[in-house]
Amino acid sequence: MEKFHSNGKLLLTGEYVVLDGALSLAVPTKFGQSLRVELINEHKIIWRSLDEKGVIWFEDEFKIDEINKPLSLNDDISKRLFQILNAAKTLNPKFLNSSNGFKITTTLDFPRHWGLGTSSTLINNLAQWAGVDPFQLLENTFGGSGYDIACAQNNSPISYQLIDGKPRVEQVNFCPTFKEQLYFVYLNQKQNSRDGIKHYHANKGNSTALITDLNSITRKMLSVENLEDFEVLLYSHENIISKMTNQTTVKRLLFNDFEGAVKSLGAWGGDFVLVTSKSNPTEYFKQKGFDTVIPYSEMVL
Repeated sequence: MEKFHSNGKLLLTGEYVVLDGALSLAVPTKFGQSLRVELINEHKIIWRSLDEKGVIWFEDEFKIDEINKPLSLNDDISKRLFQILNAAKTLNPKFLNSSNGFKITTTLDFPRHWGLGTSSTLINNLAQWAGVDPFQLLENTFGGSGYDIACAQNNSPISYQLIDGKPRVEQVNFCPTFKEQLYFVYLNQKQNSRDGIKHYHANKGNSTALITDLNSITRKMLSVENLEDFEVLLYSHENIISKMTNQTTVKRLLFNDFEGAVKSLGAWGGDFVLVTSKSNPTEYFKQKGFDTVIPYSEMVL
């Protein structure tokens, strides 16, 4: 039996613009996904996906030979799974080439709708199993910047930047002294990253100068020493992305009366936001209908 595990992800700075080479700060989460591979005698794959409660949310069974054939599958998840397995086999023709088959079990540590990387953790796990480059596997399937793959592989905060289309990943020392005053709040809806990317490309205009400003914010964030200066950086970042994408900031939209800073993470309009508060803000957000409030130290590796 083989077992693989990948970390979830949150992008603290550089949402959208990471695609255009902006320097971004990302953190791996304590929540991730595992993949267990067991050999079976039949030349087929038995696939089962479990959520954080151990409940099956997807299962399928198919012959390995079917992966390379164009099939009319009704289930979108099965279609995507076939695409990933086929892409992995294209990158490594020896993958799945044995006479035996496999029983595959994936297990999430977090609710699927949280947007912490159900897809990226799967891609990274499958790439480890197949012996292929996970960044290339991502490019050949879902696409995207790849920061989520970098988080899947690292156990500490990272800076991430695409240089000539290639990822540059560096572990960074981001452990703010005020982390006890940082929280992540789930906005009760999962945001489709691909839709967000399309919106960004349609509205961004000439972003070169603004990306330079965002790079500066990311660098300052790595060395900021107090909460007040950190909040200034968050506000500046939100305003720049708001201008670039022609979107209203989440604080103005939903939390205009909140005393701390609120910053979107990833595609705007869903998933988690980062908030700052000198006291536990859980009651405020629950009154607004947002029940999932997670302290920084409980979320970030």
